[in-house]
Amino acid sequence: MKIQFIEKQKFTQWWIWLILIGLAIIPIYGIYEQLIMGNPVGNTPVSNTGMIILSIFIFGFIYFNWYMTLITEINNDGIKMHFVPFVKKTIKWNELKSIKIVNYGFVGYGIRLGSKYGTVYNINGNKGLAIELKNGKKYVIGTQKEIELNNKLKKMPVANNVYNS
Repeated sequence: MKIQFIEKQKFTQWWIWLILIGLAIIPIYGIYEQLIMGNPVGNTPVSNTGMIILSIFIFGFIYFNWYMTLITEINNDGIKMHFVPFVKKTIKWNELKSIKIVNYGFVGYGIRLGSKYGTVYNINGNKGLAIELKNGKKYVIGTQKEIELNNKLKKMPVANNVYNS
């Protein structure tokens, strides 16, 4: 079961992290002013407990964005996709009708339903591996390594029947 292709993707877009860092300033300022300096923040300040809960929520959200990972593994057994922490799929070669690398356009980030390619799992960009199963279900797994993926799939004997390059 040698892995032929593996790709791990995380959110690396600078503007997402700029927004998240900006969001982190809110609880840092609130904790400093209200809990450390003793100055209530705003005209109707939230309680100290509320400030702590808000801080935990915001930093939890930032950690969650850092934690999310899209992992794609392709080997002689099939295709494995894990969108941590949401979805984990294993597709055997004999379940596939077709696969191809496509430019699906920008549909947003995360898990997107209802594109012409079915469900899209995307962290960045607009290219991915379009998968159509024999049962009619369709998926796209986003990739940042389309050339490497294409080259690996062309060389895999198990992919020859279903891969449309």
